[in-house]
Amino acid sequence: MLAATEGVVLKMADRIETGLPGRITFENVPGNLRDRPTLVIEGTHHGHAAQALELSYLTGGLAWKADYVAELNDTDDELDLSGWVTLTNTSGTRYVNAKLQLVAGDINRVQQEFAAPVAMRAKMAADSAAEPMRQESLMEYHLYNLDRLTTIAENQTKQVALLNASGVPARKELVLAGSDYYYASGYGDLGQKLKVSVFMQFDNKESARLGIPLPKGILRAYKRDKAGNAQFVGEDRIDHTPKNEIVRVKLGQSFDVTADKKQTDFKQLSTGNNGINRFESAYEITLKNAKKEMATVTVQEPIPGDWKIIEESHLHHKPAGNTAVWQVAVPAESAVTLKYRVQVRF
Repeated sequence: MLAATEGVVLKMADRIETGLPGRITFENVPGNLRDRPTLVIEGTHHGHAAQALELSYLTGGLAWKADYVAELNDTDDELDLSGWVTLTNTSGTRYVNAKLQLVAGDINRVQQEFAAPVAMRAKMAADSAAEPMRQESLMEYHLYNLDRLTTIAENQTKQVALLNASGVPARKELVLAGSDYYYASGYGDLGQKLKVSVFMQFDNKESARLGIPLPKGILRAYKRDKAGNAQFVGEDRIDHTPKNEIVRVKLGQSFDVTADKKQTDFKQLSTGNNGINRFESAYEITLKNAKKEMATVTVQEPIPGDWKIIEESHLHHKPAGNTAVWQVAVPAESAVTLKYRVQVRF
């Protein structure tokens, strides 16, 4: 038999045959032909003393990812955070009582040219560890160790606990982000009922009941309704986050807080002088709050070139060279209009 991948190819005494009808059966198979991936090693040992042999190699088909679940409290200023490691085994064999170590970080790997893998169905099992994983620094990465042995079967997806933290201080932020294109041209209406994004952030610090390196993964947020049922309120992907850094996720867009924006004035002050153009424009942003409690909206405007605010109804601050930010408090079931005039120079 020469091949059997896309039809059987047989070599006869004087010819090669393909497309044979029927089904071929064999009385037996050669001793070195195995029905599952197998590595065979032959070695030479001199002497009578017993020696231990350790075999290490890189294999495909084993993968892991981190998943996080955050449950917000009633006032959105604290959360309980659980982290899980999801293991996937499609390597062709099972691992019984294996010592699990996970390396987190952006490790460079040479991409091999393989055929696209066939989709496989996986069983799901949960294996919650009694204690979170221990972690340690490893070169420019982080190593996570499971303190007990675990078994993962072939074609199985399994979860083990990574961390648990309760009462982590959190901060919710409503953000209306603008654009820079309308500062050099005349526009009228810039949008009605604009969506205000909802962000949640917390500090990865020991003082915030965390303070461990967090592998990248997906964070899903939940909040309990009045009946006590946990409701899904959004998810986002987080990057590898070292200790003492901030975790910031976008949960979605506010239903009750919206904005109307328009350009109320535009004029070109000068053109072409030494290749520099100067413009002046004015804006009104009406923030509407349909909630029964006050909402604070962060208005972020990316302003290009050399700019300065010459009039404003609310004080701004400048966190970056091309950004103006206003914090606008909007009373319950009410609206507030932010007005400002800016000069830009390119």
